[in-house]
Amino acid sequence: MPWHEVSTMSLRSELVMLASAREANIAELCRRFGVSRKSGYKWLRRYAKAGAVGLADHSRRPRHSPTRTAAQIEAAAIDLRVRRHWGARKIRRRLLDLGHTVVPAASTISTILKRHGLIDAAEALKHRAFQRFEHPASNALWQMDFKGHFALAESRCHPLTVLDDHSRFAVALRACANERGSTVQQELTQSFRRYGLPAAMLMDNGPPWGDDAEHVLTPLTVWMIRLGIRVSHCRPYHPQTQGKDERFHRTLQTELLKYHQFSDLHDCQRYFDRWRDIYNLERPHEALGLQVPAQRYRPSARRFPETLPAIEYEAGDLRRKVQAKGELFLHGRVFRISQALRGYPVALRPSSTDGQLDVYFCQQWVSQIDLRHPYR
Repeated sequence: MPWHEVSTMSLRSELVMLASAREANIAELCRRFGVSRKSGYKWLRRYAKAGAVGLADHSRRPRHSPTRTAAQIEAAAIDLRVRRHWGARKIRRRLLDLGHTVVPAASTISTILKRHGLIDAAEALKHRAFQRFEHPASNALWQMDFKGHFALAESRCHPLTVLDDHSRFAVALRACANERGSTVQQELTQSFRRYGLPAAMLMDNGPPWGDDAEHVLTPLTVWMIRLGIRVSHCRPYHPQTQGKDERFHRTLQTELLKYHQFSDLHDCQRYFDRWRDIYNLERPHEALGLQVPAQRYRPSARRFPETLPAIEYEAGDLRRKVQAKGELFLHGRVFRISQALRGYPVALRPSSTDGQLDVYFCQQWVSQIDLRHPYR
C-alpha cells in the first residue's frame, strides 16, 4: 500500500502550517515534502495573502465573510457539530480560524446546539478536562500503539497510531493488515523520512514491540535503538501511561469509526488520511489552548539515515557478543540477555551495586547481570 495517499491540497496545508513557524527550516521541509523551494515559497506567499483558500489551484472564494448574518453563523455551527461532532469551544475556535469576525461565545453556541437537539446533557457530563504531563518540545517523545482491530468486508484493519506527546500531532494513522514488526517498521520508516527521528518512543509490552516482562526487546525495537531512539514501555496493565494515544483512539472512534463502514484497507486509509488532516490542521485541541496540533508541532532536526549507523561503545567498556540463544558468556558463566540481540555486540559497565554489571546496547540500558550468580 502506498505511504500516504492524500490530496495535493492537504499536503500543501500541512507544509505551510509547519513552515510558518518562525524557526522553521523551509528548505529542509520542501525537501521532505518533495517540492522545490520555489514552489514552497509560492504556497507560503499565497497562504499569507489568502489563508487556506490560497492553496487551491482555481478557487477564488474569499476567506472572510464580514457580512454573514447570525443565521448563517448558526448554520455553520450546526454543520460543524453534525460533520465533526465537536463541542462548542472547538466549534467557536474553528469558526474564528475560518475567518468569521463576529462569532458568539461558546456558551451561546452550546445553547444553539442544545436547542437543535445536538447535545446530550447526560453524555456531556462524562467529559471533564484534566491535566496531563507533557514533554516540553516536539519529538521529545512519540507514543505508539495499535487501536483495536475491526472487521472489513473480507479482512480486518489494524489501525497503527503514532502521536507526538508535546503537540498531540498525529504523526501516523495507518490502516495495517496485521500487527507484525515488519509492517510497523515499514510504516515508521515513512514517518521518519518525513518528520525526522524522535528522541524517544513509548509503547506497550505486547507484540510487536515487547517480548515479555523481563526481556522486552524485539527486532523492531532493536532497529529503533540502532537509529538512536530511546525505547520505553508502559507499565503492564496500565494503559493510562499512554494516555494521549489512548485519548486519540477515543477521538478516532467517536469522530470517524462509529459513523463509517469500510470495504477494504484502501478505503479505510482514504478515510484515515482525510480525518488525520482534520485532526492535525483544523480540529482545535483544548489541551493546547484551542490551537490545532500542527500549530504546535515542529519536525525533528534529526534526519532518518537510510543506512544504519555503526554500533560504537566507549573505550573502557567491556564488550561481548550476544549468542544465538540470546545469551552472553563472561568469566565462564552464562547470562541470558535477549534473543532479539543475537549476533550484536553489547557493552558491560559497572553498576552502582558491587558485583553487578549494566548491559547496554548502543545508547540504551537493556539489562543487568549479577556476577554472584551463574544465570541472569
